Amino acid sequence: MHPWRPTRLSVVSWTVYDLANTIFALGVGSLYFADWLTDNQARLPGWLTSRYDDPADLALTIALDAAMITVVVLGPWIGSRSDHRGGRIRYLIPLTFVAVIPTFFLASAGVVGSLALFALAQVGFNLGSVVYDALLPDVSTPENVGVVSGVGIAVGYLGSFVAVAIGALFLDAHGHAFVFKAIAIAFLLFALPTFAFVKERPRQREPGKPPSLASSVRRLAGSWRKARTYRGVTPFLVGRFFYTDAVNTLIGGYLTIYAKEELGFTSGDLQVLLTVAITAAIVGGFAGGRFVDRFGPRRLLHGVLYAWMIALGIGVAAGASGVKSLAWPLGALGGLALGATWAADRVYMQRISPPRYLGEFYGLYATVGRFATFLGPLVWGIVVTVFGLPREVALGALIGFIVIGRWILQGVDDAPRTWEAADLATSA
Repeated sequence: MHPWRPTRLSVVSWTVYDLANTIFALGVGSLYFADWLTDNQARLPGWLTSRYDDPADLALTIALDAAMITVVVLGPWIGSRSDHRGGRIRYLIPLTFVAVIPTFFLASAGVVGSLALFALAQVGFNLGSVVYDALLPDVSTPENVGVVSGVGIAVGYLGSFVAVAIGALFLDAHGHAFVFKAIAIAFLLFALPTFAFVKERPRQREPGKPPSLASSVRRLAGSWRKARTYRGVTPFLVGRFFYTDAVNTLIGGYLTIYAKEELGFTSGDLQVLLTVAITAAIVGGFAGGRFVDRFGPRRLLHGVLYAWMIALGIGVAAGASGVKSLAWPLGALGGLALGATWAADRVYMQRISPPRYLGEFYGLYATVGRFATFLGPLVWGIVVTVFGLPREVALGALIGFIVIGRWILQGVDDAPRTWEAADLATSA
């Protein structure tokens, strides 16, 4: 049998979905929804506005946590079904629409309704990422997997420019509702090449019936038991939980609230800052992918976590001192670290996972990342809204999560594994 060689069109089409994903992640997840919610927090239910001075933090926490609990339960089930059926695009298409359709109606259904739509869109977006990440072996070879992953990350961050451009062109003239509609359309348009042109590696369907939704919790526990039998997988996932907690909390909208409320940034200032961060993230994605292929994902990820500690430390200093200019090195260093983080850890996971269970293990990979997005916002909301402590304290707590993650990853090597025949993906 000849070794699998993906077509160039397949690779390009796969990377374009990263661009579509990032339009949503930055435009909805990081920037405009938190911006709109902050401006409209007085319209939140009375039990929030009457008890808390800054209810936007807690309202965003409730919406995100509801979405991430759903993803934690369904992520491994979606991944294992795609393993069983032998095809992943058939799952990526409907999950993309679960993200696109609610996004189209954001800011058009009142504050509470928009929070519910935001949560639903996050479910579709994150479950789609489970399937999308598991397509990486279909569009790469063992020799270039790091480069393909890094290029996907870097091309993806071009989507951030698209998201910022949509806001710059339409926000002042047409408002947030129009911006969300434009983001939804852009997300779908850039996803279409992946649906049409990505060619998957030939696989046979697994015998028996596909996993049922009712078995998702049991399958989640079984996936964790299975992961424990493979060297390094469980500690990697636990370590990823902690550092992803910090990263996903920041890009989930809380950095936008922090910049507006603590540093006095306007929506225009945020767009400029994000442009700086996005440019750095593109560099981080390209450079990180090449570094991974040359030196391995472990060395890169460790260095990136130290960069995150420094970047968040600068953020704490900026808020505590009120020196607004410190936000610029925070944006540049944080963006560089962000691009390199995903270039490293996606390949790290692929390297230590058995090919036969890659989709299922990427479900766990997404689960810990999304559960981290449950805990991070919860900690932030409790610190700021319930205890009334400064947001600098919440940002400092995220540094602690990164330190813990780095310590856990110390014992996880990224040496190539020799797989038994039962661990290899079944092929047609």
